[in-house]
Amino acid sequence: MIIENNPKELAAMKEFHKGNRSEGLKLQEEFAAQFREEYKDKDHCPCKKACRYHGNCKECVAIHRAHQEHVPNCMRPMLNKKLRLLSELTEHTLANEIEPPKEVLRKDL
Repeated sequence: MIIENNPKELAAMKEFHKGNRSEGLKLQEEFAAQFREEYKDKDHCPCKKACRYHGNCKECVAIHRAHQEHVPNCMRPMLNKKLRLLSELTEHTLANEIEPPKEVLRKDL
């Protein structure tokens, strides 16, 4: 089962956008049920960083919400994709103004 860009969840969102909430909820629950079954005994976390909270989304997200400095590693690709689209509006010149912290520059993450 794939999580990112899952076809069933994408179909659910299409239904929500069309105003068909009941079909969207049905598809979303099918995705969630499949996820629960598929990952009940295996790791679903895409994060490569060794962390005490690896795979424990509830606590990980709570920690990030609490300190509000950055988002969990697993959400960065999704957010970067959205930010990249916005950055196109200024021909990505924002990239010239950003110096990522040393931790982000490591390739082993």
